[in-house]
Amino acid sequence: MRAVVQRVKHASVKVDGEIVGSIEKGLLVFLGVEKDDTEDDLAYIVDKVAGLRVFEDENGKMNLSVQDVGGAILAVSQFTLYGDCRKGRRPSFTQAAPPDMAKRYYDLFVERIGQLGIPVATGIFQAKMEVLLLNDGPVTILLDSKRTF
Repeated sequence: MRAVVQRVKHASVKVDGEIVGSIEKGLLVFLGVEKDDTEDDLAYIVDKVAGLRVFEDENGKMNLSVQDVGGAILAVSQFTLYGDCRKGRRPSFTQAAPPDMAKRYYDLFVERIGQLGIPVATGIFQAKMEVLLLNDGPVTILLDSKRTF
């Protein structure tokens, strides 16, 4: 499982011109599911996203999590995180999970983040979305449950 996590001042998702999810201060999480992901991968990503210390404390150090600052999470499904561009110019998405599996894990991610008491908003799975954000920092973190960068 992969996540691109951006610290934002605010973010929203539009589908067909209407806002379907929005947050103020918090994290925008683009979530991609791989075809061989398991519950362990999901647990890893939920734990990392919820505990990621990317917000500044009183000394200006990135030392606080989204929970610590009372922020929210906007979760957007994004199978293109598994686009493989090593051969040719068009990405291959053979490692991405099939839609039914990806939706199940995406929904579980949203549910588990919510169970931690973090407000969570979403896009619409498989919809063509416009994501609007004001990146704070900018701070962008890549998470992958299977490898380290």
